[in-house]
Amino acid sequence: MWAYKVPLDPGDSHEESMEFIRDQTRQLYNHTRYLYTTAPDGEKPTYTDVQNRLPEWKRNGFWPALTDVHSKVLQMAVRRFFTNLSNLSKQKEAGRSVGMLRWKPPREYRSFTYNQTGFKLKNKSGQPVLWLSGIGDIPVRHYRDIPEDATIKQVTVKKNPTGDWTASFNLEFPDGYFPERPALDNIDELDVVGIDCGITKQTHDTNGLKVEPLDLSEEYERLEREQRSLSRKQHGSANWEKQRCCVAEVHEEIVAKREDYLRKIAYYYTTQFDVVAVEDLNVIGMMESPRNARNMASASWRKFLTFLDHAAEKHACHVVQVDPRGTTKECASCSVESEKPLWVREHSCPACGYTVDRDFNAAVNILYEGLEELGVVHSEATPVETATAASTDGGRESVAVDASRVVEAGSHVLKETVSTVE
Repeated sequence: MWAYKVPLDPGDSHEESMEFIRDQTRQLYNHTRYLYTTAPDGEKPTYTDVQNRLPEWKRNGFWPALTDVHSKVLQMAVRRFFTNLSNLSKQKEAGRSVGMLRWKPPREYRSFTYNQTGFKLKNKSGQPVLWLSGIGDIPVRHYRDIPEDATIKQVTVKKNPTGDWTASFNLEFPDGYFPERPALDNIDELDVVGIDCGITKQTHDTNGLKVEPLDLSEEYERLEREQRSLSRKQHGSANWEKQRCCVAEVHEEIVAKREDYLRKIAYYYTTQFDVVAVEDLNVIGMMESPRNARNMASASWRKFLTFLDHAAEKHACHVVQVDPRGTTKECASCSVESEKPLWVREHSCPACGYTVDRDFNAAVNILYEGLEELGVVHSEATPVETATAASTDGGRESVAVDASRVVEAGSHVLKETVSTVE
């Protein structure tokens, strides 16, 4: 599934209907939660049980307002609860400490979904409009053309914290629409790249390209000013609500700029290379650390990996995510591991003397592991470099060199180039 998000421009009557549907689906979600939590063990209702009750609630007068909401929208609201419940169970099985699903207040339930039916994208006098059952024709602003071969499977309408409305189209493409990825046997060694993600540099790859992190200092300064102004307003007043929207606008601007930056990086790598190896970072675990949490969040590594996967499917590129453990410690030339604190930004191997930028060394290791996982082999030439056992801890212990890594003369990977993108 591919998602296209577009802004909507509803009139007052449209917005009133949208608010009504949003509130009814929120109450249905909460009522489904009530039925589930109050039922004794062994008698918990399923999604099908609640769905079958919807027509009865409309007919017997228990909930007459539901007759003004499209049936698919109601079914998706019930499905939303059981999907959240399933995700919560998976987290518990994974050992995470989680509670119960909470009751949804209006500020936390912002969207409703039409699935399969109840919507239609039309064109009126050159102006694209979205027809929604129970609402009518809503003008669409800054609309991107949807490919003719794509099928719209569902539409999600959302009210953003700023008060604006957007629609997300879930698209399904036919088989063979996107180009096929190149065969691994035909990939040239110059068409592969390894990427190390970091904080001081957004990415550092095996070609020596260093992408600087996005500078959002002005946006964060503006956010602090708007938040200070919000704190001086009386909570719940008209001025407080107006200022709250200003704060939300700054947040949206930061998110939009960051996502645009990451999408451009992903586009570059997936269009320039046939194989991209990148770290599979445990972002949630890293965010729990008290150090550099804000910088880690600003780097948005997980979002970058998501954009990279999507761009790879679109541009016929192989993306492989490798385990990052040991990629910084291990020498890319001889495989000897050596400890170094975070503030040391240069890798200097005590075994073979290989000295290079720390992030570049990690990117090379990531590329090696990625190619190994894919089974890509470029040459069977006899290695011309070898390493002997060496001490990496001041002579207290001798560390044997792993011979699994071979380095050919003239390897382009171990020749660092200096190029920086700001």
